[in-house]
Amino acid sequence: MRGNIAQLMQQAQKMQENLQKAQEELANLEVTGNAGGGMVSVTLTGRMECRKVRIDPSVLTDPEMAEDLIAAAINDAVNKANEASQSRMGSATAGMPLPPGMKLPF
Repeated sequence: MRGNIAQLMQQAQKMQENLQKAQEELANLEVTGNAGGGMVSVTLTGRMECRKVRIDPSVLTDPEMAEDLIAAAINDAVNKANEASQSRMGSATAGMPLPPGMKLPF
């Protein structure tokens, strides 16, 4: 029984190290979302911080369309950042059995 607990503690420590490494990678990650065939692009970090927004000048003649394209580009970037986060966090916890419904990070 003690061997199982020691092994579980080692696995938990390894998982914690992997999670920390994955979080550091995500902090350095940048993803770009696009809309309107590249007329608007938004670059976010893995921590959802906006780094860059590029808007084609032709979009600015129609404010309503510009608003829609900016929102779509942001949503695209957020989806890409979330996918990258889930992928990295999933690989960080690989091999560590988690209870059903438990998601990381907490």
